[in-house]
Amino acid sequence: MPSVTAARYGKDNVRLFKTHRDPNTGVHSVTETVVCVLLEGDIESSYTRADNSVVVATDSMKNTVFVLAKQHPVTPPELFAATVGAHFVDTYPHIHVAAVRVVTTRWARIRVDGRPHPHSFVKESEEKRTVAARASRRAGIAINSGIADLTVLKSTGSAFHGFIRDEFTTLPETWDRIMSTDVDASWDWAVFPDLAAVRAAATRFDAAHEAARDITLRRFANDNSASVQATMYKMSEDILAAVPQVSKVYYSLPNKHYFELDLSWHKGIKNTGKDAEVYVPQSNPNGLIKVEVSRDDPTSKL
Repeated sequence: MPSVTAARYGKDNVRLFKTHRDPNTGVHSVTETVVCVLLEGDIESSYTRADNSVVVATDSMKNTVFVLAKQHPVTPPELFAATVGAHFVDTYPHIHVAAVRVVTTRWARIRVDGRPHPHSFVKESEEKRTVAARASRRAGIAINSGIADLTVLKSTGSAFHGFIRDEFTTLPETWDRIMSTDVDASWDWAVFPDLAAVRAAATRFDAAHEAARDITLRRFANDNSASVQATMYKMSEDILAAVPQVSKVYYSLPNKHYFELDLSWHKGIKNTGKDAEVYVPQSNPNGLIKVEVSRDDPTSKL
């Protein structure tokens, strides 16, 4: 007889914007996020017997997110995700796991005449800050923090040679090329036993995010890259060194190609090799390189 081996359900794309007004300075801070909540537990009867008595309505889940955003800080997003997840596990005995994903838009304060404006902001790019929290009744709260859609490019300082050449190879070796990617990076924190432990660590999350972002940009810019693989491994090493509470780092980097263009057909114009100045950006296909780098000591403590 068929049986349910895994099930989860919830509310996705809950869009949330919160303004914090400092009563002393009048300075505003804004946070825009998209939240996804998925619940797991003793819910199989809703699938197999049409028993809705075990279902927390997804509309109720949406409303819960809004109420918790009013009652609690939404920054750092790691704390908010853990707060939402812990709420569902603590409120409903038959719910054993709540998986919460929070994606935060990067709004930067506008500078006017060299000074930061108290309540005006600019969206500089599509870059997002990501958080995935899994609150479990038995296993504590696991948090993964990350950066997504951070587009970077450098016009030199990247090479790719010495790779396998066989009957299928047409790619020439190069010692100088354009390197560009959309950074998708994340890192696992050592598991937190409960929400109180997440609250105690709240000040570390923003610092870790800024450190990981700075490391990614610094390594990308300064590394004389032998390959995307080699550069992303150095980024991972640097994050593990900078944030002792992180147990594993993940990178997923598409290799966005910019091809040289041969213009010799027009009056012998030189535009390849050292003479290359005009390139053709490629939308697809693209390389895709991924890595997971774990700390040597798996018993890292908070």
